[in-house]
Amino acid sequence: MLISGGGTTLRNLLEKIERRELDAEIALVISSSPQAGGLEFARAVGIPTCILERRQFPTTAAYSDRLFDACRPVAADLIVMGGFLKLLVIPGDFENRVINIHPSLIPAFCGQGFYGNRVHEAVISQGAKITGCTVHFVDNRYDHGPILMQAPVPVCEGDTPDTLAARVFAAECELYPQALGLIGEGRVEIHDRQTRILPPAS
Repeated sequence: MLISGGGTTLRNLLEKIERRELDAEIALVISSSPQAGGLEFARAVGIPTCILERRQFPTTAAYSDRLFDACRPVAADLIVMGGFLKLLVIPGDFENRVINIHPSLIPAFCGQGFYGNRVHEAVISQGAKITGCTVHFVDNRYDHGPILMQAPVPVCEGDTPDTLAARVFAAECELYPQALGLIGEGRVEIHDRQTRILPPAS
């Protein structure tokens, strides 16, 4: 799992795993910041951690190479981003194996610079009536890879970025584990930019 900040998505997934609502194991947590609060969630349950700061590498490609080199020894089936704010170059052996959740309905309010409350501020300032969250596969552009699942969230009169963020995060807490479960069950197919969710095995 890749994080950059407080680790609320990591904490949610750990809770889902503990309650056996998600059949998964988090083998490694990589943070782009040594101050990321999410590191403490990982350490508290004995998950190995690694800190890789982007400024320590000359290029995005070099940073990406080092990050995926750290993932390979733990035999990660899937790389899960949870508030990870750095652009990556996805190597061939991890194509369609990196996933992210974004706090809007992509392609609206996404791309470079749209993260955290910046997204919700933009939604409110534009007068949008519906926002939400999107689980998507990650390619070499911000918030651009194939969309797997989306959940709508209403924008209410009088919303602030904080109140809207809380409602969107509540939707994320249900959508992300559901998406990861479908991938784990082998029920997701990708053709070009189109995803298909297969029915459960009989």
